[in-house]
Amino acid sequence: MLGAAAVAQPLPVAPEVASAWRDKSLVSARHWMVATANPLATDAGYRVLAAGGSAVDAAVAIQLVLGLVEPQSSGLGGGAFMLVHDARSGRAVVYDGRETAPAAATPQRFLDADGKPLAFHAAVVGGRSVGVPGVPRLLAQAHAAHGRLPWAQLFQPAIDLAEHGFPVSPRLHALIASERYFRQPRIRAYFLDATGAPLAVGTRLVNPAYAATLRTLAREGADAFYQGAIADDVIATANDYAPNPGDLTREDLARYRVVTREPVCGHYHALRVCGPPPPSSGGITLLEMLGMLEPYPLADMGAESLWSVHFIGEAGTLAYADRDAWIADPAYFAVPAGLLDRAYLRDRGALIRTDSVFDHAAPGIPPGVVARVGITRGSPGARGDIGTTPEFPSTSHIVIVDGDGNAVTMTTTIEDQFGSRLMTAGGFLLNNELTDFSFVPERDGKPVPNRVEPGKRPRSAMAPTIVYGQDGRVLLLLGSPGGSAIINYVAKTLVAIVDWHLDPQAAIALGNFGSRNGPLELERGTAVAGLASRLTAMGHAVVVNEQTSGVQAIMRVSNGWVGGADPRREGTVRGR
Repeated sequence: MLGAAAVAQPLPVAPEVASAWRDKSLVSARHWMVATANPLATDAGYRVLAAGGSAVDAAVAIQLVLGLVEPQSSGLGGGAFMLVHDARSGRAVVYDGRETAPAAATPQRFLDADGKPLAFHAAVVGGRSVGVPGVPRLLAQAHAAHGRLPWAQLFQPAIDLAEHGFPVSPRLHALIASERYFRQPRIRAYFLDATGAPLAVGTRLVNPAYAATLRTLAREGADAFYQGAIADDVIATANDYAPNPGDLTREDLARYRVVTREPVCGHYHALRVCGPPPPSSGGITLLEMLGMLEPYPLADMGAESLWSVHFIGEAGTLAYADRDAWIADPAYFAVPAGLLDRAYLRDRGALIRTDSVFDHAAPGIPPGVVARVGITRGSPGARGDIGTTPEFPSTSHIVIVDGDGNAVTMTTTIEDQFGSRLMTAGGFLLNNELTDFSFVPERDGKPVPNRVEPGKRPRSAMAPTIVYGQDGRVLLLLGSPGGSAIINYVAKTLVAIVDWHLDPQAAIALGNFGSRNGPLELERGTAVAGLASRLTAMGHAVVVNEQTSGVQAIMRVSNGWVGGADPRREGTVRGR
């Protein structure tokens, strides 16, 4: 019974773990390194690397632990984009484990009886928002191509923690306490104590159901998730939630496939930057921002300055406008190749001015595209939902380099915090990824590229990124959670390292800021928030808010590697 999982009395948090949650210093290592959003997951990855495992082996073990100790963010019931650098071949490959819409899905999925978009949480909570999970098959496929240790061995750290328990972290406690949509009895029994209060920090939490699921997958492989008892559990959990049921079928799960894709790459100064292609918008949008910014002297502007915030924010406005208009699942929509044309980006970047600002930018018309109705250079274009996308304290990021130089940067998610708020009998949460589709299927009489369609993958902002040095070797790995703001978090960190010569930890810790083709957002309590009045005087619509990024980054240095973890979360870095 999941309801018996919580032991009422809080257990002491180990001093070294408690310290790790607070202490965010740059970490150095000679041979290999791992950084994750939770110290228990970092330790699992460290042990795999110490046992001779590959970077992908470590990623498998880490994801299985994260699904237990950070269930609000990712897990077996979600999806991911994994970017792998293979040291032997020198090539990079993207594993697209994005969720897919069920065959029964229609473009009107998130409209009410009057044809109006549902309120966000009215769509999220329940089975209507659940897509077919991709994480189990992604882990298996990447391991088959890049793994060294036996598949089953990688499950043991998570199985041990699930059976013997782990202390509820301060972050998990805070998110449980903030949650207002725990309606399913099973999820309430797991995360709340006998009085209905959030589990206290340090409470030992065990999950025997999750351990049993992991034992099945370790023994039978990922196919056991997509057929048989686990698949039936996923379907029943999503479809039997009476207030907002889903429509998953056995065929939906059996048909799911991970797609291996070539990364999208471009140059920033003398460096080569690579990220995931559509259906993630992260790679293209980040490269658009960097391409627009490259002609400008960001190095001279300096970190957290008026002009660096202005220029990076305006580049974000232009790039996010293109994101909304031109990026969706490439199996359903022809994404223009010209978005990364250097002349196009030079022209887009030339729109950034020092004497005026964008209130809202129109999408550009990249080379080779005939202008569509409603999308022209002179019109306001398609605003979409970018400026009003909630900032979710969910999703997670992993970066790993092994002793042979193989590297993984992986962003993994169940979307909103605690996903659909549905927990399976198998002890894991289901995603609400389908709410990453546009709720509005048409705009100006034209189909919206990111509308819901059967079998389609919703657009994502996940941006696991590899930067290659002039010698062609991996120089930097990074990525972040943070909903549609992920791209801005990664851009800020990359610019801080490349242009301002900060180490990864210092770069991550800089105040977050950026525009998603809406207001210029500044992180509360940081130096950039102190620029608000001056930016407002320039004409910017400024919003000062919380921006809970979760950047992890590892960088090559002359004697090995250095790494950093975001001080806004519980992440840690370890290496040897």
